[in-house]
Amino acid sequence: MAGKSCLVVLIGKGTANRKWINYEIKKAWNDGRGVVGIHIHKLKNAAKEQDEKGNNPFDYLNYGDKKLSSIVKTFDSNYSTSTYVYDDIKKNIINLIEEAIEIRNNH
Repeated sequence: MAGKSCLVVLIGKGTANRKWINYEIKKAWNDGRGVVGIHIHKLKNAAKEQDEKGNNPFDYLNYGDKKLSSIVKTFDSNYSTSTYVYDDIKKNIINLIEEAIEIRNNH
């Protein structure tokens, strides 16, 4: 992640509380990078199916005496059709990243 200012975590059904996901989130946060999560359960997978919504990975990590999820934002599109979800993510990604960097700079 050298030279990067934000970590974008794609949140799927099996993302939360995995050893390396937790490591990358902690590393990015401790290095002063912005962190944001994007739920991807509404996107079609290789089998052209949508999945169950995954747990918020930031619920499993603490920042001081509170959960990181109370600080770090996640994005979950209001659309249900995969094509619209992709477009929604594309439309919002830059603002999500900028907001994540601003949030991190304030903590």
